[in-house]
Amino acid sequence: MGEIGEFIRGKRFTKADYVEDGISVIHYGEIYTRYGVYTTHALSQVRSEMADSLRYAKPGDVVITDVGETVEDVGKAVAWLGDEKVAIHDHCYAFRHSMNPKFVSYCMQTTSFIAEKAKYVARTKVNTLLINGYAKIAIPVPYPDDPEKSLTEQARVVAILDKFDALTNSLSEGLPREIALRQKQYEHYRDMLLSFPKPEAPTPTAA
Repeated sequence: MGEIGEFIRGKRFTKADYVEDGISVIHYGEIYTRYGVYTTHALSQVRSEMADSLRYAKPGDVVITDVGETVEDVGKAVAWLGDEKVAIHDHCYAFRHSMNPKFVSYCMQTTSFIAEKAKYVARTKVNTLLINGYAKIAIPVPYPDDPEKSLTEQARVVAILDKFDALTNSLSEGLPREIALRQKQYEHYRDMLLSFPKPEAPTPTAA
C-alpha cells in the first residue's frame, strides 16, 4: 500500500469541541460503529475556529483507524466520498491514492487483509496499528500497467460488491419483518383451524 499511496495522520479534537454547525469531522470511534464501506456525509462537527489546527481527508481518501478494542477493529476503513474535505481525528489516517476508493475499502475488509493486518498491531492495553508495517500490506491492483483499464475493472468489481452489500442489508432488514408477518399469518390460521365449533348442549328432555 505504501507504493500506491501515502498515509496522512489526523489531528486531535475532543467531544468538548463538538457543535451543531461547524467543521465536518470523522472521529475514529464512529468508524467502528456508524460507518460502512463508504460515506458521503460526516456525522459530527466541531468548532469552526479549529479549522487551521485540524488535518483533513480529501474526497477519495480512505480513512482508517489506528486503535481499537480488538485486532479486527484496528485499521477499520471507510472511503470518504463527500464533496469536500473532512477533518479526521488523530487516531485516524487518511490513505491518499489514485485507485477507486470503494475498491480499496472493500479490499481492507477481506479475510486475507485482516490476517495480514494482525501482524502489524501492537497488542498493548489498547491495540495500536503500526502504520509502517501496515503500509507493507499488499492489495490487488488489476492491470497495474494500464491505469485506465485498471480503474474500469475496479469499478466493475465495486458494482458487484455494492449489489451484494445492498442485498445483505435488505435481507437483514427485510427478513425480520417478513418473519414477523408470517408468524402473524401462522397464528391466524392456527387459531382458525383449532377453533372447532363448540358442541351444542343437549336439549333437556321432559321427565
